[in-house]
Amino acid sequence: MKVLDLRCDAGHVFEGWFASEEDYQGQRSRGLLQCPMCNSCAVEKALSAPRLKAKSNRRLDGDAVPVASAVAAPSEAQILAQLHARWLAHARAVLREGENVGDAFADEARRIHSGEAPERLIHGQASVQEVVELLQEGVPVLPLPEAASEPLQ
Repeated sequence: MKVLDLRCDAGHVFEGWFASEEDYQGQRSRGLLQCPMCNSCAVEKALSAPRLKAKSNRRLDGDAVPVASAVAAPSEAQILAQLHARWLAHARAVLREGENVGDAFADEARRIHSGEAPERLIHGQASVQEVVELLQEGVPVLPLPEAASEPLQ
């Protein structure tokens, strides 16, 4: 049995067990190797320390073989919480730094998109119909969450 340290293109290090070097090569060439943390199929062998067998009557406490440590993958809940926090921070920045154009949002967004008005960060109010029309015209708009305008406790 061959135990190999593997690394994906995202830098996650994990262990793979193979019957032989040929088994590893065969699985890799068929795209069967996958990172357990990010599901990337771009997997390569990582450098690993050799595993030397010491004499059975001797133990070298100071010569421990370093083992590659795997990066702990965040849970789905942690990822969602991070994304929500980033989105809320971005929305608050838009409200803080952008120009409030009020009910003229749709018209001003069109003017900026067409180059008639200087490009800048704006926010305001638009109806659902206006938002749909803006998106159909290729004008990038996003609704800001109400929590963005609420003060932090």
